[in-house]
Amino acid sequence: MKKQLKVSENQRYLCDTSGKPFFYLGDTAWELFHRLNRKESTIYLRDRAEKGFTVIQAVVVAEIGGADEPNAQGDLPFIDKDVSKPNEKYFKHVDAVVDIAEKSGLFIGMLPTWGCHWKANERSPQLFTRDNAFAYGQWIGARYRDKPVIWIMGGDRIPSEPDKKVLEQMAFGIRKGDAGEHLITFHPIGPGQSSAHFNDVSWLDFNMIQTSHAARDHFNGEFIRRDYELTPIKPTLDGEPRYEQITVGFYNRGIARPSDRFDDFDVRQAAYWSMFSGACGHTYGNNNVWQMYDQGRTPIINADVPWHEAIHHPGARQMGYMRKFFEACHFEQLVSANEILFDAVQNGGGKTLAMQTQDESVFLVYSPFGQPFGLDLSGNFNRYKVSWFNPKYNTKYTFLETSTGSLQTYVPPTSGRGNDWVLLLERL
Repeated sequence: MKKQLKVSENQRYLCDTSGKPFFYLGDTAWELFHRLNRKESTIYLRDRAEKGFTVIQAVVVAEIGGADEPNAQGDLPFIDKDVSKPNEKYFKHVDAVVDIAEKSGLFIGMLPTWGCHWKANERSPQLFTRDNAFAYGQWIGARYRDKPVIWIMGGDRIPSEPDKKVLEQMAFGIRKGDAGEHLITFHPIGPGQSSAHFNDVSWLDFNMIQTSHAARDHFNGEFIRRDYELTPIKPTLDGEPRYEQITVGFYNRGIARPSDRFDDFDVRQAAYWSMFSGACGHTYGNNNVWQMYDQGRTPIINADVPWHEAIHHPGARQMGYMRKFFEACHFEQLVSANEILFDAVQNGGGKTLAMQTQDESVFLVYSPFGQPFGLDLSGNFNRYKVSWFNPKYNTKYTFLETSTGSLQTYVPPTSGRGNDWVLLLERL
């Protein structure tokens, strides 16, 4: 069965063709098509489906030797590096992986190529140009027209004006090849936003940001907020936040310490800040998984855990908890409500954020460090069930019912770094 997604009527989230909201929970698997065989792909994809992911972001022509190093089956993507001559054996493998994902209930966030292959003046040869990008886009668009695919242009590069013409041609080719059946977005270099380059173009259906890996407590919600306020209105999400187990600020050579890694709390903090700022979903990443690191492979950015072990790191499962929590709270109806906060931390890693449904049936507050905050719900005389949700362990504690109409202070059950909590008020 053909699976499709579309942008909601209010332009704030994604949904299926029936209008049912779709929570974009992505996992970063850039080297999936290139480095894993079919058995390994099955292990990986089934694990991600079981943990609650909905989208797998993977690159057809990968960054790490994607044009001149054979895939796990021993095949290159093109004959003689000529993009007008796709290697059918290579793409049969891509087909097989897409089929495995489909059977697992997953969408593939498919990058037709990584940015180094379309970016002019790169050290690697420029495979895609304005002259050949349309034909490749049309060909690959037609090939996956009936598959659960979300197209992601870009690939970690800043496009110059000539580069934009290449990407435009590839996107238009995809549109013709798949007859507009699938959504298209753009993965920017970080920290950055697709909206800085393409927000008003016809082929970009929703925005994507990359808040990257520079530092702990970097507030990615500001990127979401800026996209949220743009016109034309488009859904937005963080497509590459800080990865679990990647070295903090790794590109600050001589300063970064290889052993200083982002952990599951860093992952949760970025995810909840993003969602509380109005994102339509979120993407998780693990430094060992994106590159499918394993014994015998040269590690990148200090990878040191085989991918088939790293898929079980705690941050991944906690992203599944997050998705279920926001779906239960009807994330598509939530809007920012920071104006109801008082005496709340507004700077640094403990920055506290609030949301509510427009009908005031649900209020949410995220406290990253479990620090107290006040709520001003004066004038609201409804009764609410009060609960604390623990994003780390997927536990919820309901301990009282309360009437509002006044100022109230809330103290999370525990505090300190790694003790993040969500206050949940549900109208009775």
